[in-house]
Amino acid sequence: MKSVTLIIPCFNEADVLTLLFKEIVKMTAPLREKYTFKLLFVNDGSSDATLDIIKSFAQRSEMVKYISFSRNFGKEAAMLAGMRYADTDYVGIIDADLQHSPDLIPEMLHAVDEEGYDVAAACRTDREGESRLKSFLSGTFYKVINRISEITINDNAQDFRIMKRKVVDAIVSMPESIRFSKGIFTWVGFRIKWFPHENRERAAGETKWSVKKLAKYAIDGILGFTSSPLRLPLYFGILSCLAAVVLGIYGFVRVCMPTAEFPMYALLLGAILFMSGIILCCLGILGEYLARVYTESKRRPSFVISETNIKNIKE
Repeated sequence: MKSVTLIIPCFNEADVLTLLFKEIVKMTAPLREKYTFKLLFVNDGSSDATLDIIKSFAQRSEMVKYISFSRNFGKEAAMLAGMRYADTDYVGIIDADLQHSPDLIPEMLHAVDEEGYDVAAACRTDREGESRLKSFLSGTFYKVINRISEITINDNAQDFRIMKRKVVDAIVSMPESIRFSKGIFTWVGFRIKWFPHENRERAAGETKWSVKKLAKYAIDGILGFTSSPLRLPLYFGILSCLAAVVLGIYGFVRVCMPTAEFPMYALLLGAILFMSGIILCCLGILGEYLARVYTESKRRPSFVISETNIKNIKE
């Protein structure tokens, strides 16, 4: 029998975990003649009863494993921890809020086990239940990153997926601590089959993705998968030189005209402000990349485990 691990990142999901557990157990029951399942819950420093509920699942079922972080490290760290410690033939990722439909699990498994695909991933067909602002910002981000990056990221791709062991090993082998999984999933390649998936409302609770967190996620994605922003200083330099030449010619022509009055101080002030803005933008871009180099150079772990029921993990 082949083995499957479903990784479930959790952050303050106490309201929905029981519903999720029942639905996954129901959906995987017909598949247990062919596969053995593990449900690996990763508690990302929740402050509610999430960990207690997960422990109650583990007491009732041997297939439930859990990892609990010492604090909130973020969903990226939770997914990495799950993939690092999953030891099965196939590894899946599914959100705890039931926006990812467990109904797709049998079809996904069939795709990677019978059809020769390396990855089976969900691709949303709509953004129902998402605010217009969030949808606009998300769409804009993917348009920008796909224009300047060397890889093309599907803007409707979701983290909900099932992968073969070799795909997971390739993802885990990437050493960076600031991770943008959607980019990493694309960068490693492999054959992928997309499954159309209608966006579902959360079964309970509230979304943990604020505009601030989404903005940080977008910046991590852009800086992690393209060096194009580093070329902006060159472009700004060329534009500023051209602007300076045009302003110089315009000022000279105005001064040479006998009846014209041209306030030279305004021209000078505008040029200073223009150049100052360009310099500050360039310094900001370089600072972002330098900050990433500094963070990566410290080689700190992406997460710290406080407790787990997986025997081969040292807490």
